Amino acid sequence: MPGGGTGMLVATMPARRSRILVAPDSFKGTLSAVEVASALAEGIEAGGAEADICPLADGGEGTTDAFLAARGGSAFQVQVHDPLGRPIGASFGLLDGDAEAIVDTAAASGHALLSPRERDPLRASTAGTGELIAAAIEAGAKRVLLAAGGSATVDGGHGAIEVLEAAGGLRGTELVVLCDVRTTFEDAAAVFGPQKGADADAVRVLAERLDAYAATLPADPRGVPMGGCAGGLSGGLWAAFGAELVPGAERIFELVDFDLRLARADLAVTGEGRLDEQSLEGKVVGEVLRRCAEHHRELAIVVGENALEPERLPSPPLHSLDEAGDPAALADVGRRIAAGTSA
Repeated sequence: MPGGGTGMLVATMPARRSRILVAPDSFKGTLSAVEVASALAEGIEAGGAEADICPLADGGEGTTDAFLAARGGSAFQVQVHDPLGRPIGASFGLLDGDAEAIVDTAAASGHALLSPRERDPLRASTAGTGELIAAAIEAGAKRVLLAAGGSATVDGGHGAIEVLEAAGGLRGTELVVLCDVRTTFEDAAAVFGPQKGADADAVRVLAERLDAYAATLPADPRGVPMGGCAGGLSGGLWAAFGAELVPGAERIFELVDFDLRLARADLAVTGEGRLDEQSLEGKVVGEVLRRCAEHHRELAIVVGENALEPERLPSPPLHSLDEAGDPAALADVGRRIAAGTSA
């Protein structure tokens, strides 16, 4: 070489990009979990980090979308009835690989299907959910996973049970209810009635109605943990058909290999429409928090509305807590999160 010197070529490896696990719930009534995750991931990638998109659900609204995204499959639309008995189109999912279906209670009997003035749990029925389950069985499902959250009803599953009995029952199909709360059947009116539009008098009537209905079922659903989901739908299906009641979040986290993906990530991001005390009780955010603590990962939380003080959040150390209500705002938050984790 010129001047007698020696030279050496040094290979330089590109800096590793931070990997961020993007694992939100839906922003109920606004954005699906898939839409929230996609918007956050867009910002994260723009900010220079790698996004592992992992939309989640806890057994409430959006569970079918989360299952189809994780497992693959097809959505089938059928004609059913909404909580007030009006005809609507609603979908259930058939998952790839086996005769397994996923049904969202919210698709046919959901709170979001009614305007605020229409919300009346004294009238609202789960019949449409029964129609969706019956349609899934007719389509060949040997196992139906029912996501119980997001209903407008407190009928103890009376409407759904009547429809299914008229259709010949489960006909050998296994029914598993994915539950998003641990409330018991007898507490469903007091806990959920007010948020579904019931005043104090209506709550009393609903509680009496549930109590009377429980006495007519083949088994007594009162006192069964998770029997109060969807205004007692879960307990009614357990009593009438022997449905299995399971924590929805745990089942979905297993399905998407959440723990393995979290172990490979540098940081996790989760979120939901409204962060409050219930978020820590079996909901997606609470379950992500618990698992981040086990894996020693920081967690960023992005919500549409925050009604919880940060000190109420347990370990792990909170990376950030942001409010963002639309895709553009979510992308902006994702970009800021990625910028703060650049390696």
